[in-house]
Amino acid sequence: MVKSSWWPPVVAAVLSTLTFLLAKTSLTDDAFITLDYAKNLAVHGEWALIHGHPANTATSPLHVALLGFVTLLTRVSGAAHPVFALGLVNAGVSAVFGWAWARMRLPIFATLLGIVLVLLNPLLLSALGLEVLLIATALILLVSFADRPVWFGIIAGLAVLTRLDLAVFVVLIGAVAPALRRKPLPVLGLFLLVALPWLVFSWWYFGSAVPDTLVIKQLQQTFGGHGFFRTGLDMALHGDEISVLSFAPALFGVLALLGWLATRRRESLPFFALGLGGIAYYGVYSLLNVPPYHWYYVPPILALGMAGAGIAAYWRVPVRAVATAVMVLLVLGYAPAFARSVPWASPPFFGNWASAVDYAKVGRELGKRVGTEAVGAPGEIGTLAYFCDCAIVDGFSDPGLLGPQIRERIDRAGPITGWLLRLNYSRFDWDRRPIPLTYQMAYAPGPGPWQVYSAAKGVGHFTLMPIR
Repeated sequence: MVKSSWWPPVVAAVLSTLTFLLAKTSLTDDAFITLDYAKNLAVHGEWALIHGHPANTATSPLHVALLGFVTLLTRVSGAAHPVFALGLVNAGVSAVFGWAWARMRLPIFATLLGIVLVLLNPLLLSALGLEVLLIATALILLVSFADRPVWFGIIAGLAVLTRLDLAVFVVLIGAVAPALRRKPLPVLGLFLLVALPWLVFSWWYFGSAVPDTLVIKQLQQTFGGHGFFRTGLDMALHGDEISVLSFAPALFGVLALLGWLATRRRESLPFFALGLGGIAYYGVYSLLNVPPYHWYYVPPILALGMAGAGIAAYWRVPVRAVATAVMVLLVLGYAPAFARSVPWASPPFFGNWASAVDYAKVGRELGKRVGTEAVGAPGEIGTLAYFCDCAIVDGFSDPGLLGPQIRERIDRAGPITGWLLRLNYSRFDWDRRPIPLTYQMAYAPGPGPWQVYSAAKGVGHFTLMPIR
């Protein structure tokens, strides 16, 4: 059986670089929130979306830290270049992703398909700039090092700093791996050593160990439509071709889990736990009743797709050949997502009010109009804040606006969740006043001043109104 060796990191880095070049002009608005944090960290040494106002709405501390560090390095040219830094981080993280696959010494077909199913998935590419590649890398590293308690503990801590909800995968993979069960103390000790300092600092300094986005997103709920659970099923079973095939690796993973139950191959047990984690993750998000943002579906799809590739590596040759053919067809099915103008004007999955290019134009003009005065954001803030470099304000940039939302979330919670939320926010500054606004920005559909176009919303426009 031919084993993978040096080539997976190279293939992964090259694929990541090429797809980044396709997507870099069409990043989603939430990706620019991450870029705003990275820019302020590199330029001002602040953990903030807008300069001068520290905030705690960066969902992935590790991603912001990595991106901020590389952005700092780009300042050798004089100015900071967060988007260029993002391309470098994506390539580096993807190389580690490929290396993690290579370390397991699986057959070439499993390694290659595990890489391609992730890095070419249109859903993931529609969320570049967010921590999606870091999530994929953390998950496969957990599987790859399930036989090494020391390294697993370190990776588990980094996984939780990537996204706190990846703890679901840490627990399940840790529970099934014999090497980890035999030495739980090193795993737990190193996990706490890596993750706890940031969580304690965040709780002490920002008033919450958990990013405030948890409260913001939960209160948004369903956008007035179907919830997270139903929307995911609709996109997987009744969406267009790109949607169905983007979700298809998850279905393949579920079938692979059922196949594992029939064979019970111990060698692939960590992959089985990874797939279970994908199902559990989907269930947790359904219970949290968060909005169906497309990037929230990326972790369970990645987990189940990689689990399917890993489990199939241990099947007998005839069954393995069928599994390989199915996965190749899935990858070929991604082709329509790439049949668009290059670089992309908008990614395959997109819901913002304006394209990134139009937002950039409005943001630059907004910065010239408002100067040092504060302006209320229209409902989307990331790209405008990045290009206007001004004090644009909503709950993502101003913690002073979050007090009523946090209290509302606590009041809605059950006894246990309510107690945990009160503990988490026990150091929150409830007396902090919102930033006083001079202007308010608004969006409306149809032609008008500051006209923009969105592949999702069509023609719209923004207006700027003084607050009297």
